[in-house]
Amino acid sequence: MKTINLDIQHLSHFCGDTDLSAMSAEVLKARKVLMEGSGRGNDFLGWVTLPEDVTPQLVDDIKGEVARLSSKAKVFVVVGIGGSYLGARAVIEALQSEFAAVQRDGKFPLVVYAGHTLSEDYYCQLMELLEREDYAVAVISKSGTTTEPAVAFRIIKAHLEKKYGKAEAAQRIVAITDAHKGALHDIAVQEGYHTYVIPDNVGGRFSVLTPVGLLPIAMAGYDINLLLQGARDMRRLCVEKDTLADNPALLYAAVRNVLYRKGRKVEILENFVPQLKYLSEWWKQLYGESEGKEGKGILPHSLSFTTDLHSMGQYVQEGERLMFETVLSVAQPRHSIAIPDDEQNLDGINYLLGKSLTEINHNAELGTILAHCDGGVPVLRIEVPEVDEYYLGQLIYFFEFACGVSGYVLGVNPFDQPGVEAYKKNMFRLLGKPGYADK
Repeated sequence: MKTINLDIQHLSHFCGDTDLSAMSAEVLKARKVLMEGSGRGNDFLGWVTLPEDVTPQLVDDIKGEVARLSSKAKVFVVVGIGGSYLGARAVIEALQSEFAAVQRDGKFPLVVYAGHTLSEDYYCQLMELLEREDYAVAVISKSGTTTEPAVAFRIIKAHLEKKYGKAEAAQRIVAITDAHKGALHDIAVQEGYHTYVIPDNVGGRFSVLTPVGLLPIAMAGYDINLLLQGARDMRRLCVEKDTLADNPALLYAAVRNVLYRKGRKVEILENFVPQLKYLSEWWKQLYGESEGKEGKGILPHSLSFTTDLHSMGQYVQEGERLMFETVLSVAQPRHSIAIPDDEQNLDGINYLLGKSLTEINHNAELGTILAHCDGGVPVLRIEVPEVDEYYLGQLIYFFEFACGVSGYVLGVNPFDQPGVEAYKKNMFRLLGKPGYADK
């Protein structure tokens, strides 16, 4: 079994063997707390065993629903915010063509997103699309009352019922929600929607391996069995290997906390292939919500190279030394393209003839790592053999497990997010929601 690999060879000046040896005991203790469920937030640890807990029957049901809805819809709208859509979007956009919107083969719907914004222009443009195309919807929310997805679903539901009639609209809506309670659960029961359950003990940002992520990913045409197998194999490694050298998730948690205690308060996740942009967005929520509390936490940021080397690269190279970098490196591409010969060579790049773009990109990556290390920035490198469902499953579980361990080392509850409510209370008061006017 190939696995993702965490390379720390460029860290020696910033985080040495002595540092890691000292941190090892804390990391192993934190893993024990996580696995035993004895720490804060232990009522949200369902994700730890999730790769094994997803049954073949659930996978078959999801595949059946995909077949049913794919026969009806050219567009599939995923309504959700935060963890209710970021994990699915991360996987879908990593696997699909950058130009999927104009390269549709008709076998699977184009997946689009709603409920993650309150932009009026966005919804006007979305409704123009949905007026033209046959579509279906997955609405994802434990409560059904979160403002952004609730607004989006009300708009889309009304349009769907007007376009197809109430009975047919109900056949085009899937609700992924709480098993027993909440506004969305009640609407789904009343209207007769097909439903899937978000487990009570799995928080939103850890929910990509539940129907929250599995249904949209399968709807886009990707193999959720492979995704789950990658997660299962990484979970086995995370729980069985007891040394930092053999366990990349523990090593990642250890390095992050060593660097944090040395004043590196910002982590930049960088990719050198644009299809991993939304994986970075999912990672930012995972670590930002899990660690950013009680006046603590590493600030997660992301950049896309080589693009951002021509903008933010200047700051990383010579700005304040407050960050460290984690590079997502893809070993093998899915395609190849040759650089054509040009006799005049006015652009001066004939020296690259015979080299693949991946070879050039890998040298840009290594050159960047060396330059930033020389500039005083610690750099980790996560090598992913290739971007497919299996390795994305590994990567998702790797980041989740390391996040739980890292949060306990940091001394916070990695599984709550009390600060998210602050903006909501102000927004509700400003909008005149009943019960908030005097707050």
